[in-house]
Amino acid sequence: MAEIFGAVGAVISVGKALGSLYDAVMEVKGNNAIFEPTRNKLEEKLVKLKPLIKEVNQLSKLLHQTDDQAADLESEIKEGEKLVRECSKVSSWNIYKKKGYAPKLQELDKTLKNLIRYCYTARESKEMLLWVRNMTAGNGVNAISMGCIPYHDDTASLYHVSAPGSRHDDQVQAQLPSITVGLAAPLIDLKKKLLNENGTSMVIVTAPGGCGKTLLAQTFCRDGHVREKFKSNIFFVTVSKTPPSLILVVQELYKYKMNMVPVLQNEADAAKRLKQFLKRLKPTPILMVLDDVWPGAESLIKMFVFKIRDYKILITSRYELPKFAPPYHLSPLNDEDAMTLFRHSACWEDGEPGIPDYIVKKRIPLAIKIVAGSLGRQPVEIWQKRLEECSDDSSSRPDSENELLASLISDLDYSKVLVKECFKDLASFPEDRMIPVAALVDMWTELYELEAHVLDIILDLTSKNLANLKITRKDVKEVDDYYGQHFLVQHDLLREIAMDNSSQEPIRQRKRLFINLSRNELPESLKEFTEQPVRARLVSISTDEMISSNWLDMQLPEAEVLVLNFRTKDYALPTFVVNMKKLKVLIATSSLNYAELSDFQLLGLLTNLKTIRLERISIPSLSETCEPLRNLQKISLYMCRFAEAFRDCSIQISDLLPELREMNVDFCEDLVKLPAGLCDIVHLKKLSITHCYKLSELPNKIGNLRNLQVLRLRSCTELEKLPDSIRYLSELITLDISDCIRIKDLPEDIGELKKLINLNMNHCSRLQYLPESFWQLEQSLDLVCDKEIKEVWENFYPDDQRNITMRSVKEDINLEWLPAFS
Repeated sequence: MAEIFGAVGAVISVGKALGSLYDAVMEVKGNNAIFEPTRNKLEEKLVKLKPLIKEVNQLSKLLHQTDDQAADLESEIKEGEKLVRECSKVSSWNIYKKKGYAPKLQELDKTLKNLIRYCYTARESKEMLLWVRNMTAGNGVNAISMGCIPYHDDTASLYHVSAPGSRHDDQVQAQLPSITVGLAAPLIDLKKKLLNENGTSMVIVTAPGGCGKTLLAQTFCRDGHVREKFKSNIFFVTVSKTPPSLILVVQELYKYKMNMVPVLQNEADAAKRLKQFLKRLKPTPILMVLDDVWPGAESLIKMFVFKIRDYKILITSRYELPKFAPPYHLSPLNDEDAMTLFRHSACWEDGEPGIPDYIVKKRIPLAIKIVAGSLGRQPVEIWQKRLEECSDDSSSRPDSENELLASLISDLDYSKVLVKECFKDLASFPEDRMIPVAALVDMWTELYELEAHVLDIILDLTSKNLANLKITRKDVKEVDDYYGQHFLVQHDLLREIAMDNSSQEPIRQRKRLFINLSRNELPESLKEFTEQPVRARLVSISTDEMISSNWLDMQLPEAEVLVLNFRTKDYALPTFVVNMKKLKVLIATSSLNYAELSDFQLLGLLTNLKTIRLERISIPSLSETCEPLRNLQKISLYMCRFAEAFRDCSIQISDLLPELREMNVDFCEDLVKLPAGLCDIVHLKKLSITHCYKLSELPNKIGNLRNLQVLRLRSCTELEKLPDSIRYLSELITLDISDCIRIKDLPEDIGELKKLINLNMNHCSRLQYLPESFWQLEQSLDLVCDKEIKEVWENFYPDDQRNITMRSVKEDINLEWLPAFS
């Protein structure tokens, strides 16, 4: 029974066997008093397992994962069914005892208990992988099953497609904010219009930015009556200012709904296949949500309009689109709702000293939140001063929503200058993009020397509602400033203000330079300055799928951070990077799955380059571009392919990366075995490999990393053991193998790690034995493990071994994030 744990996904083909076992347990209910207490325990566990198995099965299907090791598990379950039926026929204790049924049933009960724990871990691992895939929007579009994340609810599914890297990828399956105001009446109106079979086929919700249009659409999609009508045929397409091509949207819809990707020649072909797709969904009604539509996207909207019975379209836009349907104007908040939101956002229960009258009259939720955030937890005197300033200067009150927000942000007297600078830096990432805090750490460490205080800045930004911080998993306090599961999101209206504010100075004098290239058209402002240098320290270049590699020869001699955001399958590094002699940080992010990045060898000419972060990139073979990165200290690979990068390379990895101190590898699905050559990088201090679910083996040479202080192997669900050579990591302080569900033993000599003070084994349910050398550790050790394992170990805890602190934690897998208004 102990060997029930196969690859992640090993449970997906055993649902039928478990169903048969459950049927057997229920059929013999009450048949035998001797067997009944044990039968009750089995029934309780099977009731828990049934929905878990179904959820893991659904997630595996969405991830297109297959199971190669379920046969043994299925066989064990069938043996359990046979055992249950035999036990129900036993008529006396003597026969029950003689045939050894008791220990066999205990083993079956233990198997089911472990399987429950395994399923929880597998579900969380798959949810996280699916969430991350969708977060950065593969192929420029995205689809998510709302039935699996995070509700574990089989009643309905919502598929969501979006612009590249969209924050909306997560909004559609996130729980709604803790407080929503002003949406009850609009929700009723939308239901009247769209739930009636003979009602209108299209509704366009119109309101200024920051008033809650997207939130209303999400609330509508989550309404019980809406889900009952449309079931799994609810689709959420984020159009945005830079819309995805119809080809990519249609391909993604087919991929996630029908598990196939059609080859489409052009947009006319895509429109034809879209109509076929929708007709195949009948007779169930269909709801298509087109969110954040901008002028110029009319041609895309037109492609979604078909005369299909009970096919409904809901559009949100800042603008009226009279060609398609009359606008439904989302009303501003009334005084009561505005004050409710203000109190909540300012954490002020009652007795607030006042809110500026023009803010209430504007009734813009986003503006209210920013004011409340700036004044929240401030002394009463500050509130009064702010109110007097607003009352005295009525002539300067802004008229437009953008002016109002810009005024609020610029007038935040309580913000540090550095916080304002970091707020502007967030605009380096594309609109509606989830921003990894790890990327901000890389940027701000070099720009402002903030490595130890990044979280303070982020908390300051979020407390003022200038951005939202979401941590996808909060179980154990990190001890080494690891932010791999921290993300920021910024409202697109705030991003526009940050960009405008950063563009006030002449282009040559700007601290940061934001370049957005669309359809291979270079702005005239850039052409004028190709012969003279621009002094920007931060440069962000975003391109769409139409861009070519014909870059202008820009001069950026002061640039220290370069952020590249692109949407093409093949992307060449700009040739002008070789002249960026001060460049310290390169962040390159593709919105497509595994884009090819060429001209990688140019980076070898940058002698000051210290940090590289790559997202969704297929790392080229370094045998073709073997140019040493002599001063590189940190490299982060996020959802990349890099298994081929070091294969057949004519130069040693340690010679390619001689000064590397930190390496982070997250969600790299092709990593099966860590390249042994990495173990020759003698300066490496931190090695983090997380959510690489195919990683099954670490090289024996890992003991060569004598300076390694942190080894994180979180959620590497195929990893079965740690090499014995780990005993030689004499400087190791932190070892994290949490969610490595197949590890069942630690190296016998792990007690030789004399500096180890943090050991995280949470969700390592198979690891029930600790070697004797472990209890001989002399230093204080913080040990994290499952509650059940903790209870077992404490019974064998040596009385004189009080330097080991055992604790279990209840993790918070937080896939529920949502800015309050959009």
